[in-house]
Amino acid sequence: MEARAGLRAPPASGRAPRGRCWVLPTALLCLYGFFASLRPSEPFLTRYLLGPDKNLTETQVFNEIYPVWTYSYLVLLFPVFLATDYLRYKPVILLQGLSLIVTWFMLLYAQGLLAIQFLEFFYGLVTATEIAYYSYIYSIVDLNLYQKVTSYCRSATLVGYTVGSICGQVLVSVASWSLFSLNVISLTSVSVAFATAWFLPMPQKSLFFHLVLRSQVSREMKVLDCKNGAVIQDDAALKRVPGWEDIESKVPLNVEEHSAEPQEQKVDISKVLKELWRDFLHCYSSRPMLCWSVWWAFSTCGYFQVINYTQGLWEMVLPSQSFEIYNGGVEAVSTLLGAVAVFAVGYVKVSWAIWGEVALALFSLIIAAAVYVMDTVRNIWVCYVSYVIFRIVYMLLITIATFQIATNLSMERYALVFGINTFIALALQTLLTLIVVDSSGLGLNIFTQFMIYASYFAAISLVFLVSGIHSVMKNYRRQEEMPSRSTASTP
Repeated sequence: MEARAGLRAPPASGRAPRGRCWVLPTALLCLYGFFASLRPSEPFLTRYLLGPDKNLTETQVFNEIYPVWTYSYLVLLFPVFLATDYLRYKPVILLQGLSLIVTWFMLLYAQGLLAIQFLEFFYGLVTATEIAYYSYIYSIVDLNLYQKVTSYCRSATLVGYTVGSICGQVLVSVASWSLFSLNVISLTSVSVAFATAWFLPMPQKSLFFHLVLRSQVSREMKVLDCKNGAVIQDDAALKRVPGWEDIESKVPLNVEEHSAEPQEQKVDISKVLKELWRDFLHCYSSRPMLCWSVWWAFSTCGYFQVINYTQGLWEMVLPSQSFEIYNGGVEAVSTLLGAVAVFAVGYVKVSWAIWGEVALALFSLIIAAAVYVMDTVRNIWVCYVSYVIFRIVYMLLITIATFQIATNLSMERYALVFGINTFIALALQTLLTLIVVDSSGLGLNIFTQFMIYASYFAAISLVFLVSGIHSVMKNYRRQEEMPSRSTASTP
């Protein structure tokens, strides 16, 4: 962190004043996340597009406009993933802020099918660049602060989204504001976020392309040999690629600096891609890792589809032009209860290595039931309750999956696994959208779509139930065999 512009290394006898350096960038990033998520018009997007402001048809919105987001997100994800690291996060955060402004400006003033499809492309760019928001802070703070700052940044977006949803609902239901006015507030909020992002410090290192070369590493890290100021460490993670031995991949704590300035070393892109491929093979060769990643990818695909088209389903169940709707309130409640569930799961003591697949199966079945009820009962209040259950269960499971995947991975490998899982989810979602939703495919109506999504989650549940029962039985047999082996080996 002392490598940031304008900061000089302390004397040889001193230590870098790291204690306060993380506060400002974390606060600025949280402010950015809060205002970028404070969009009171978002829960009413479908109503706005179908209403007199845009005057689009249901077929245009559901089968021709919304699919563009899925396609653009998929196409942009991998290049944005690499560009985020290569450009060191901040430029991509600025790009996200600018894309938010363009999206909401077009939502206010663009007219016609083609213009709104371009709008969806920019929103796809917004979601693809989210990785910069969540990974920026790791290049600024020390390793021991990762968990703390991650919780701050995620809480900021959750609070922003919840406040925005509540404000939108109150302004629509109580103050009778127009949806156009809500979009003006959203545009103002994302503009504030964009302005805030300019004050973020520019990181001097990143996970893959910009690593920091130091002349001396912390006393906690074992030093084997020093030659001409270069440090050779007894750390296998730093020796995976030839030429990377002198590069610090994570910020150590309590570093005593003896050189004037740390030096940045750029890594060749071909080496980075080869290393990513080796890490990919290593990570997915583990059965538990593969299991949790498969669930993550497939369930996230279904989650994206349900979230994208839920407003459309509600619109068909209870047309917003004729009745009062409470989309904003439902989004706020589901987000808050989901956050509570995510917090509570940290205190649940379960042997996920044994019961994880069974738990995934049972909770996936609950998700399937919630989607099925939403589709078949066709009562708006039942739909709202089912949606809240759907979001709570998904947020709960994705948190468990994230923890299980991240437990034994370095930050670099976690970023890789996260990116690959998300890419697979988007590839599956693109295929599902092309077949089920897109007007060039089957172009099914919204109720038939949700029946397919319920069946999709039921299939996930069945697969993991069979796999989970097999794993539990295998573990039970192994435990039975252990006493017999120990008895046989006793003289």
